[in-house]
Amino acid sequence: MSALEWLAASALMTALFWVPYILERMVALGIMGALSPVDPEDELKQALWARRAKRGHYNGVENLVVFATLVLVAFAMGKGDEPGILVATQVYFWARLVHFPSVAFGLPGIRTVAFLVGFGAQIAVALRIFT
Repeated sequence: MSALEWLAASALMTALFWVPYILERMVALGIMGALSPVDPEDELKQALWARRAKRGHYNGVENLVVFATLVLVAFAMGKGDEPGILVATQVYFWARLVHFPSVAFGLPGIRTVAFLVGFGAQIAVALRIFT
């Protein structure tokens, strides 16, 4: 796969992170409750892992915005085909795949390492752009 395909895979994966916590919301509140506007009291009725998963999804979206921008800038500058960009997109994908469940299931050590590895991939792409 190319770097852009890995980036697309990361975007698709991030886009699907909502599924587990919304399904749990349907179980906890019923389908109509899940379709209703968010009430802070209803959120407390959800399982702790689902509330953490929601935060993990938000974190994934926030980081994907930065990473995708950097990768696309690298491609716009003609540096996207460099091997370092490909490796960074692969590393980012796997780091985020580990990060989301580690947040959801409350594994702080693994979560932190996965986050830092993903952040390192962002820095690696930025360095390719600016060097």
